[in-house]
Amino acid sequence: MANLKEVRNRITSVQSTQQITKAMKMVAAAKLRRAQDNILRMRPYAQRLNSILSNLTALAGDEVESEYGVVRDVRRVLVIAITSDRGLAGAFNSNVFKAVNVLAQSRYAEQAATGNLTVMAIGKKAHDYFGKRGPLLGSYQHVFGKLSFDTVREAAEQAMDGFRAGDYDEVTMVYNEFRNVATQVIRVEQLLPLVPAEQPANVPTTNVDYIFEPSQDDIMQTLIPQSLKIQLYKAVLESNASEHGARMTAMDKATENAGELLKELKLTYNRTRQAAITTEILEIVGGAEALAASR
Repeated sequence: MANLKEVRNRITSVQSTQQITKAMKMVAAAKLRRAQDNILRMRPYAQRLNSILSNLTALAGDEVESEYGVVRDVRRVLVIAITSDRGLAGAFNSNVFKAVNVLAQSRYAEQAATGNLTVMAIGKKAHDYFGKRGPLLGSYQHVFGKLSFDTVREAAEQAMDGFRAGDYDEVTMVYNEFRNVATQVIRVEQLLPLVPAEQPANVPTTNVDYIFEPSQDDIMQTLIPQSLKIQLYKAVLESNASEHGARMTAMDKATENAGELLKELKLTYNRTRQAAITTEILEIVGGAEALAASR
């Protein structure tokens, strides 16, 4: 059984840890509110932009061709892995690592075996993990410190330029989608080439006469790159909100575990203290009896 000093030291250590996890939970909750507001505002805009793009693409048919919609034999692949800059968020980052590894072993097994699978790591954790396993495209380790569209646009343009140049035949994003504080879902989405949106079967089609200003081709060539950048930015915002939700949940659980451990340590401390007192009393009684017997 541990002595009283060791138990007291452990109690002090656990109490300090509990205070830290409480503070981290509060910080994550404050950041989550802002991140959640950002993604809730972004979702309608991204959905509406994709809807407009789908309508115009369906209207144009084969009249307008985009360099981002060219379908080629998939020989070279770029996977954009989106994680956080910091840890202590439960399985948030490891789930992305597992999803990318599953892609490399199943869907892109041939490309990975021939060294034609490249990773763009957004977030320091992804940079550290995948950087040890091969070369990375770009360096986006600290985008979440001052998260903005301009930073993400740079990453999107680099991926889009690589696709146009033929360096990559397919670009796929892997990230955590925010559902609620306790739920984050891994999403694997193809960014390039463009995939036509599926129209629901129960929605009737309508013929709309659009007036284009400037030309239809100019609008499509502007709208498509903007839509791709918005898609990546939305994925980063989803990951940012998911990170704070995962960290808040993890720190809440850690605080509860620290509380349970404190109860056990205090019980152990009281038992140890009681045993020490009992031992001292027995020693005193035994010594008194020995003195009485020697007289």
